Amino acid sequence: MRSAFTGSALSVAGLDFALRPGAAYAAICACGSSACGCGSTCCDGFSEFCCSINGGYNYCPTGTIIGGWWRADGSAYCNGPRYYMDCNATCRCDNGCGGGWGFCNPGCDGLTCGCGHGSCDNWATGCFQFRYGQCNQDVACMGRILCRTVSCVPPWEFDSSCTTTNAQDDATANMNAPCNQGVPYPCDSASTRCDVVGITATPDGHGYWLTAGFGRVFTFGGAVFRGDASSISLAAPVVAMAPTPTGRGYWLVAADGGIFAFGDAGFFGSMGGHALAAPVVGMAPTPTGKGYWLVAADGGIFAFGDAGFFGSMGGHALAAPVVGMAPTPTGKGYWLVAADGGIFAFGTAAFFGSMGGHPLDRPVTGMARTPSGKGYWLVAADGGIFAFGDAPFELSMGGRGLNRPMVGIASPNVGGYWTVAGDGGVFAFGDAPFYGSAA
Repeated sequence: MRSAFTGSALSVAGLDFALRPGAAYAAICACGSSACGCGSTCCDGFSEFCCSINGGYNYCPTGTIIGGWWRADGSAYCNGPRYYMDCNATCRCDNGCGGGWGFCNPGCDGLTCGCGHGSCDNWATGCFQFRYGQCNQDVACMGRILCRTVSCVPPWEFDSSCTTTNAQDDATANMNAPCNQGVPYPCDSASTRCDVVGITATPDGHGYWLTAGFGRVFTFGGAVFRGDASSISLAAPVVAMAPTPTGRGYWLVAADGGIFAFGDAGFFGSMGGHALAAPVVGMAPTPTGKGYWLVAADGGIFAFGDAGFFGSMGGHALAAPVVGMAPTPTGKGYWLVAADGGIFAFGTAAFFGSMGGHPLDRPVTGMARTPSGKGYWLVAADGGIFAFGDAPFELSMGGRGLNRPMVGIASPNVGGYWTVAGDGGVFAFGDAPFYGSAA
């Protein structure tokens, strides 16, 4: 495989041979825009891991598709084979393709050859015209490899375009990047990429939306699709969603505070482009739909439109980061919840109890209030539910095996609640109807 990679590198570097002096191998070692020594990671013939250049996410970035894969046995990161998938750029033009050559000219794929984050200690990105070819065989012409993803699940189990034809390189079994640590393996949800971040109920309780970090929105029951951010090149992942009072629109918010409005949702401002002390982790709409609040991990509150500011935890020492919020029915207050189960109440929001100071098996990941505003539920990553005030406990997934951690909770305002896991699996309790799942 190293020979194949080196050969493909020669095909790219060869474009420069007639334009500058020096040996061919020296041109390869330069790695495009980065002048690195031939013994550096950047020049060893392998591509950077996608999570390093894709906001921490272990999937092919926008503008790329899986061109092929190889297998490595003996990996410390899987209880079996580990699979590596190359993410090749899609071509903006077909210059260079044809005559048995399956790659467009470098100027057509939009990539720049160099080292990940400009460091010779990282693997290369956008440098290699190479393809194993087991995936997306209907795409006859591809660009260079931007990065590679990893999985403990065979590629053909979550991408139906991939065949089972094997390529093997056990020497790569324990190659890794820090951002791959803790990534859930395997990811067997091709549609959600195991990246669902929350669930939002429709105002009438007859459906729900699921939101993924890459901007995708999934609809179930009476929830109507009004658009999403999955085709947008995001500066930061989407972290939460809020509906308008009519249910005919919604907002998405990204970790950098950027707001995306769809349907009848109005844009009232955002924190996009502003320096934040901590990433945004949640949002809530006002009862009128003419404003919204954003909450950051440090407890800071940002109010827009007719959303009133009633206080925050910004600037206060927290035992655990804030992970979400819920508004009161009147919009005259809100609750914040931290990962340790701590509750912070502001405005007319009453304190009904919390899990702060109590040992938890797994951190809290979200909250939802009751229709009366006189209680709330918390959900933990293991599916455990904690009910306070007039919120009834309607069972939970705590103590049961989950394929993915639970990431959110919502109530249909008629009793009961839904919880959602990172792969898009939905669990309905009490009077909450089950409308479907994205897992």
